Amino acid sequence: SSAGAPVPAVAIKHSFEVKDVSWHAAGDYFSSVCPKGNTKAVLVHQLSKGHSQNPFRKNKGIVARAMFHPTKPFFFVATQQAVRVYNLAKQSLAKKLVSGSGVITSMSIHPSGDHVVLGGEDKRVCWFDLDLSVKPYKALRYHDAAVRGVAFHQTYPLFASASDDGTAHVFHGKVFSDLMTNPMIVPVKILKGHTKSKSGEGVCEVVFHPSQPWAFTGGADGNVHLYCNP
Repeated sequence: SSAGAPVPAVAIKHSFEVKDVSWHAAGDYFSSVCPKGNTKAVLVHQLSKGHSQNPFRKNKGIVARAMFHPTKPFFFVATQQAVRVYNLAKQSLAKKLVSGSGVITSMSIHPSGDHVVLGGEDKRVCWFDLDLSVKPYKALRYHDAAVRGVAFHQTYPLFASASDDGTAHVFHGKVFSDLMTNPMIVPVKILKGHTKSKSGEGVCEVVFHPSQPWAFTGGADGNVHLYCNP
């Protein structure tokens, strides 16, 4: 590298373009997704051993996202049509989540691990209660174009969605410890400011600050915005 340029501690060469990276909560494992990778679409990497493995050679569709359960040995693989939840301890399929329509573009897992939200090209955000059903508990239709990113906050009862309509929507999403009480979902704020590209792309991603009620959005206009409380 050139003088003064940062040198990566670890460099992993993939055979295909990487579109998604997700960390395990313990910090030693992370996954990478190459949608065009066919049998090498999802790889799991372990830092301590410097080892990569390919546990899912048959993904049954183009993989969009992959994420670890925050506390249990489950791994979520979202293809364009469904989410397969694998039990890593038993090396078996635990359940399959089906959104019903549209191509899945994005996924986020609630910090409790009991709820999942999916974004899709059909403009919907689908909330799943994993203890209730493999079908959506609620489908939210607030965007005017494809949803490209979804995110749960790790400490506040908030979640958000980003869309090609040029906006990101923030929702209050409270989960109750009483399993008989359904989650409470209320729209809170529409975040604007990004300019849509000529190809029709808008806000590509949304993520929350780990401890503050702040949201970061990345747009096709090349800008990253931070929205925070005044």
